[in-house]
Amino acid sequence: MRRISIFGATGSVGANGVDLIRRGGGVDDYQVVALTGGRNIERLAQMARDLRAEVAVTAHPELLEDLRAALAGSDVRAAAGEAALTEAAAMPADWVLSAIVGSAGLAPGLTALAQGGVLALANKESLVCAGGLLRRTGQVSGATILPVDSEHSALFQALGGESLDSVKDVTITASGGAFRDWPLERLAAATVAQASTHPNWAMGQRITIDSASMFNKAMEVIEAKEFFGLAPEQINVLVHPESIIHAIVNHIDGGSIAHLGAPDMRHAIGYALHWPERRALPVPPLDLARAGSLTFRAPDEIRWPALRLAREVMAAGGAAGAVFNAAKEQALDDFIAGRIRFTDMSPRVEATLDSLSAQAGFGDDPDTLQTVLHWDALARQEAAA
Repeated sequence: MRRISIFGATGSVGANGVDLIRRGGGVDDYQVVALTGGRNIERLAQMARDLRAEVAVTAHPELLEDLRAALAGSDVRAAAGEAALTEAAAMPADWVLSAIVGSAGLAPGLTALAQGGVLALANKESLVCAGGLLRRTGQVSGATILPVDSEHSALFQALGGESLDSVKDVTITASGGAFRDWPLERLAAATVAQASTHPNWAMGQRITIDSASMFNKAMEVIEAKEFFGLAPEQINVLVHPESIIHAIVNHIDGGSIAHLGAPDMRHAIGYALHWPERRALPVPPLDLARAGSLTFRAPDEIRWPALRLAREVMAAGGAAGAVFNAAKEQALDDFIAGRIRFTDMSPRVEATLDSLSAQAGFGDDPDTLQTVLHWDALARQEAAA
């Protein structure tokens, strides 16, 4: 029986992972080691009870007693805080889904990697902040890292084990988010509520806003470089409003292989869960006749300057990824809180990168978690100033 853990179980990706475990046999086929979440204690406790998890962890220590009360009468142990997350990640598991949003997912992911097994990585921030550190950790432990972002799962599948020498370049698609058809002059007045509505995907608020600003896609461009070892100039972005084609691999012989599917995260999660096999999933089959037509356009970097910043981050290397992500997270916090406008986020991130690039060590690849967290803290402080 496979031992599994899900970090970020109450978020959109984690909840889809729990859904697949339930549908795939639940406690009869899986031994659930750890489930973690944030403030949705009732949901976390119910998941832990249903799947008979060994431990349920909330990231917030002040909610520990609430979690204990919600788990009363069960055999599930309750825990809380960063140390508890790390301890849960150190518990032996065959398969771990890393779905905590933001840089908070880096420490548990690294700890899980050090145990070996499979890390199904939905936390794109980990590769953006510390791609080299993750790869080295996995190599030492013999762990396998599988992509769970829909675009990177699509690239993984479309590559199909082919040598990168045969790849000319790749394309990942973007829906364009909530404001893809807005006049540019309206963007400065965009509200948090408007930015929090996605035309295609059902996701959490933060990633939905990141989709509207295209910071999500900028992160995925960097992630593709780190995950597949591609050169920055080999990674393209195409706006595809229907979200049917998720990625395309263009080969040197002129042929291209695309991965298509309904916009449902359970495909990428399920593929990682059952890899290297394929199994039936509760995902709607693709009906191209019903879709009718697929449309594409090049991204406008005036509308979405985050894509330009991603290329600059890849060119800079070193700590640029950690700074980029932290500044982005701080700018997003400030937008959600009403302190800045939607259009202020990219300039805030760019100014932070410019400011910190002059500091000693910026060009060095972070080789420890402490180094990543150092740059993360500096960037948040600078971006908030």
